[in-house]
Amino acid sequence: MLLTGFSTLIWLLYMAMLVLAVVALVMAATAREDAYRAADKQKKSFWLVILGVAVAVNLFVPMLFLQLAGLVASIVFLVDVRPALKAVSGGGWRGGSSSDGPYGPYNGGR
Repeated sequence: MLLTGFSTLIWLLYMAMLVLAVVALVMAATAREDAYRAADKQKKSFWLVILGVAVAVNLFVPMLFLQLAGLVASIVFLVDVRPALKAVSGGGWRGGSSSDGPYGPYNGGR
């Protein structure tokens, strides 16, 4: 009974790592190529290869060390690269303006 619960926990952790890698890969694929250069990050193709390998490792290779390396790559992309890309691209899903600050649009002190 204890072993079944532990294997369920491990399976959930593997699925969480897979979902995180897939989300990071989709976000990397949808960003523009010039945004990577403007944000002074690695090329888009670099991130697509790294995150694609992370997804493939999580799907097909049951080696925890490689899966943890993919998890680190996914976290680095989501925490470091994606915010830089959003800042350069001018927002995200809801759009944005060059006058938008962290708390909304700047209206000139009115």
